[in-house]
Amino acid sequence: MTHTSTFALIIDYTPTTLEELSSTDSDSECYKYWVEWYTCSEGNEYFCDVDEDYIMDRFNLTNLAQEVPSQYYNKALELITDRLPEKPMSEELRENVERSAKHLYGLIHARYIITARGLVKMLDKYKRGDFGRCPRVFCYQNPLLPVGITDLPNQKAVKLYCSRCEDIYNPKSRRHNMIDGAYFGTSFPHMLFQVYPSLKLAPTDQRYVPRIFGFKLHSTAELHRWQDEQREKQKERLGITNNN
Repeated sequence: MTHTSTFALIIDYTPTTLEELSSTDSDSECYKYWVEWYTCSEGNEYFCDVDEDYIMDRFNLTNLAQEVPSQYYNKALELITDRLPEKPMSEELRENVERSAKHLYGLIHARYIITARGLVKMLDKYKRGDFGRCPRVFCYQNPLLPVGITDLPNQKAVKLYCSRCEDIYNPKSRRHNMIDGAYFGTSFPHMLFQVYPSLKLAPTDQRYVPRIFGFKLHSTAELHRWQDEQREKQKERLGITNNN
């Protein structure tokens, strides 16, 4: 990016608490451009920086205008690309523009990370373990990838996909649990392994086996226990019916 950033207009405020002062000091190096600030902000570690050329190509933004309030769409896009005019804003307008910019960037991000360039950036984060590792013991710390349960925004939070057990998990951090799953989409991790198949380890066939004093629990015993439970439930239902 070679143009002058106007992001400072949006974040211009005087910190008044120790927490704000600490946050300002730690994030100040990321404030030169909006995308840098956003991806460096605490809680946004799953995001990569989307190339400005990609954002400026209107074809890549097809149908996204309808996902953001029309009165804020242009300003949100200008904020993301550091082209927002240097004009004073009311606090309410600033908050709405910032909120719209974050949502718009997330939707652009979902499209970008399944492009060749986007996959490379997310691959680097995957190799570093930026998304965490599978909590399942027999996956042996296999790296995770963010995935959405649905491509529709404002429906479900992001989940983490393990390619070894092929299951999904909730992020450990509460901040990450607040991220919209649509900002990553349902296709991303599977697209990555299609392009880089050597990264996907073979599923492990190891399974935990319940034991008592070293002996496996017999499947027939489990069936009998289930039948007994169902029988007791049936008796309870019949008893309630008879009382009525």
